[in-house]
Amino acid sequence: MLRLGMRFWFFKGWFRCLVVATLLSLSAPAQSPNQGSSKPAAAQSSEWSATANPEHLVNGAPLLFEVKPPSALASLTGTWLTHAVTFAPGANGSWFSLAGISLETEPGTFPLELTGTTKDGQKLHYEQKFSIASEKYETVELKVSKDFTAPSPEQMEIIKRDQEIKKKTFAEISPDREWAGPFRPPVDAPVSDVFGTRRVFNGVTKSVHQGLDYRVPAATPVSAVNAGTVILARLLYFEGNCVVIDHGQGLLTLYLHLSEFKVKEGDVVKRGQLIGLSGATGRATGPHLHIAVRWQGTYLNPAVLLSLPVPSA
Repeated sequence: MLRLGMRFWFFKGWFRCLVVATLLSLSAPAQSPNQGSSKPAAAQSSEWSATANPEHLVNGAPLLFEVKPPSALASLTGTWLTHAVTFAPGANGSWFSLAGISLETEPGTFPLELTGTTKDGQKLHYEQKFSIASEKYETVELKVSKDFTAPSPEQMEIIKRDQEIKKKTFAEISPDREWAGPFRPPVDAPVSDVFGTRRVFNGVTKSVHQGLDYRVPAATPVSAVNAGTVILARLLYFEGNCVVIDHGQGLLTLYLHLSEFKVKEGDVVKRGQLIGLSGATGRATGPHLHIAVRWQGTYLNPAVLLSLPVPSA
């Protein structure tokens, strides 16, 4: 009887330990292997959410970040691929920002580092890592006038003048966001050449195609892809009649080879507003529209920007 009693109390005690251990394991929060890290400890990682659209990120593509912080913020900024990123508030406590990945970015995993400021001045920090893959881009060969592949000394002077004009124009961008809502195509036409194509002119590699070409006849109406301010509208040697629109936060769109301007520098335009007519001015093999997207000095794929679900607010 004594042995049976001792065994009973032994198994009873062992069973209690098993129940307590099980309850403790069930109450512990699950840890995600892809979860970001947050600092300080007051802002737990499970309280933050940072996502990118599109989900599959590649070099040369723009992207839309959406961040949901753990509490209401007065402001949110970030750093992405050495670029400063400014977020704008959206619905349901979310914050949004457009950003990009240069063509030169190698495949790998890169952090989005965030700093939020609460309404009482408290700083919250968070880091989320994103994977970037390598995109495959095409190569095309073109025949153009030798004036564009071997310019004369007089033409070189014009090219140098244009470079100074563009350098000054690109340096005078507004930090305030002017774009609102989705970006729309500048024309209703098929694309004839895509972004990232290596351009071989007269058998010599000269450049990488840093935009989209639309197959449109001359004098086709061209509209602004989103709201912004016209910061350049003039004739350039390679670009022809060129319009540049500043959409704020380092985002520009460029419209090349126009036959006619419908806006002037300093004009504030709305999404869908007429800005010019298509043509074949500058280095062009025929009438078409070339549109480019430039973000903080980096050219990005316009086709991706036009497909992003950008919020209106």
